[in-house]
Amino acid sequence: MSKEKDSTPKRVNIVNRRASHEYSFLAKYDAGMMLQGTEIKSIRDGNVNMQDGFCTFHPDGSLWVHNLSIAQYTQGTYNNHEPKRERKLLLNKKELRQLEGKMQEQGVTIVPIRMFVNDRGFAKLEIALAKGKKLYDKREDIKAKDQKREMDRAREY
Repeated sequence: MSKEKDSTPKRVNIVNRRASHEYSFLAKYDAGMMLQGTEIKSIRDGNVNMQDGFCTFHPDGSLWVHNLSIAQYTQGTYNNHEPKRERKLLLNKKELRQLEGKMQEQGVTIVPIRMFVNDRGFAKLEIALAKGKKLYDKREDIKAKDQKREMDRAREY
């Protein structure tokens, strides 16, 4: 007897929760990624770490993501990928020009927020133009979350 594969593919949605705590987002973009064969298989398994990821522009005007760790595929052979290599992001020229112009501002960076696989099976990376939060901003966010949680609890009873 042969094993039947699930006809509905598992949804991949990997979120960088630390980024929303450390930064306030000014604008969000969805970008494609240039990947190797074993990298997409590892992404579909959910073996991605975006904690220390950031994006930079190369002199030729292309956008690259750094410190995005995609673990090696367990069943990969000698042609397995390097986990922390730089990966090129694919955006429209208009979006690249917008991001590059806004990157000239002081204290602004581009961070990966979320990685997902779209309906066509392509891995996409949601990136955000972000500004670092101060300590008091983080405290205000935590206070607002606690108040919202208390309000939700009060409604249940």
